[in-house]
Amino acid sequence: MKKKIKFIKFKGLNDSLRSFSYTSIAGLFFILFFFTLPKLVVLTNSMFTKSLEVKNESKNNLEKVLTGQEINEEQDDEFNNLQVFEDIFQYEDIPTSTVRLNATTIKQLFKDTKYNLKDVRKSKLVKPVNLELLPNEMKMIESTRERKNLFIQIVLPLILEENNQIKLDRKKLFAILNRSNNSDLEKKWLNMKFKQYGVKNKDLLTLKIRMDEIPASLAIAQAAKETGWGTSRFALEGNALFGQWTFSDNGIKPLNAENKSHKVMKFQVLQASVRAYFRNLNTHSSYKYFRKFRAGARDNNEKLNSLILADYLDQYAATGIEYTKILKKIIEQNSLQDFDDVKLLPNSELIKKII
Repeated sequence: MKKKIKFIKFKGLNDSLRSFSYTSIAGLFFILFFFTLPKLVVLTNSMFTKSLEVKNESKNNLEKVLTGQEINEEQDDEFNNLQVFEDIFQYEDIPTSTVRLNATTIKQLFKDTKYNLKDVRKSKLVKPVNLELLPNEMKMIESTRERKNLFIQIVLPLILEENNQIKLDRKKLFAILNRSNNSDLEKKWLNMKFKQYGVKNKDLLTLKIRMDEIPASLAIAQAAKETGWGTSRFALEGNALFGQWTFSDNGIKPLNAENKSHKVMKFQVLQASVRAYFRNLNTHSSYKYFRKFRAGARDNNEKLNSLILADYLDQYAATGIEYTKILKKIIEQNSLQDFDDVKLLPNSELIKKII
């Protein structure tokens, strides 16, 4: 007869062992927790900090550009308007006592300097006459042709001056792209241009696309449309040639504005208005396809055609496509494309290098 073997259970001992085990595990957990906590905090802070940083792809993109590799398409990142227009604000430092010449004096000035549009169309050269304000008598010039000619004579040198500056910048940009190593000054200049053109991720391709000229004929046509050939209140009171809006207090309130909150930007001098217009077309997301077509024309060594580029400005005004049709009509009726290949006579050694 087999005996059944019985396992004796020591209830008190088992409970003690179980309690000891739980206590040991809990203790070990707390020790590990407090040991790793500082490292977890550092890691978390590091990850959070990285999420706030702007990813710097400039070095990789520079290598891609130099080796002919493809870079991501132009970015639509939001940008800081204060940085984009910072160099335009410098014009606000100009004394408000700027002398406004009357129409008669301006005409005599152009005559004395032998600056007339007929000669410009033939010689393709423009005198560097930079006027800061429009004459108040623009509305009183009865001859439409005379008023248009005077307006073009005033704004053309301003537009060419802005394009010249962009030419210089593009020349410097390509020189930087063609070097394997860049100086600290060149890197500083690049960072400044990234800010001016709203390129947050320092993408060189985006900077190249945005930093480009606008045909003189297109700029003249838009200025003519927005100001009624220099006769509008915004142009005469605020040097606003392109009707750009602002929601700040520093602007001119439209008389019959549906949107009661907006105003038209005003500027200290005409050149500031021209630069703001260039910066607007070259940075705002509404004109992305304008810039994309322009870049395509550049890549194909084609001349920038204002009549085609105008089609990509349908978002500039509420009238959309009708607005672009008016621009093209102004360009054609006034033979403004004659001014697309004109050059501004140099007034410095720096400008001589690009003409």
